[in-house]
Amino acid sequence: MLSGTLPWYVARASGLIAWALLSASVTLGLLLATRILGPSPKPAVLLRLHRRLATLSLWFVGLHLTGILLDSYVHFSLADLFVPLASAWHPVAVAWGVVAFYLLAAVAITSLAFRWLPRRVRRLWRPVHLATHALFALSTIHLLSAGTDAGNVLLRPVVAAVVAGIGVLAVMGAAGRRLPPATRTGRSSAATLSGSRG
Repeated sequence: MLSGTLPWYVARASGLIAWALLSASVTLGLLLATRILGPSPKPAVLLRLHRRLATLSLWFVGLHLTGILLDSYVHFSLADLFVPLASAWHPVAVAWGVVAFYLLAAVAITSLAFRWLPRRVRRLWRPVHLATHALFALSTIHLLSAGTDAGNVLLRPVVAAVVAGIGVLAVMGAAGRRLPPATRTGRSSAATLSGSRG
């Protein structure tokens, strides 16, 4: 029984962990953008942590998809995982996760490739990076609509608190404060998903 249900437990656990890591990374990104923490801790410290958390969330999304693919109960195919509405199991709920994955990939690719992009193309980084807000929203909807643990009495208040906190920070960020410039700490703030020390 354990071997038959293990992929499903892996998918569930990794999905929850990926969402938690993404939430933490988004929170740190917004703290950097609003600068409400002041000069301490130094932005470079938060930036490194922001980058590491984002990278970890990407790895756990990969583990989440692998667990779903290996699960023998629902029988997801590659098309189900990567084509919106292709899944016969809760197609709309799964589609939120598929779209969130593509947003995550877009943010990751543009961040990792930032230092090699031509200057004109670099201007696109900020709008693409701001898609992280949509990514967080879609992944949260996916969690609450497709996740097995969505009905957990402990999960919903935690999700509500995290969403409220990120919502407040996002409003503060939209009130006119900008992300720190790439040259602020001598590191590229665009490389949020890069594990390099640049």
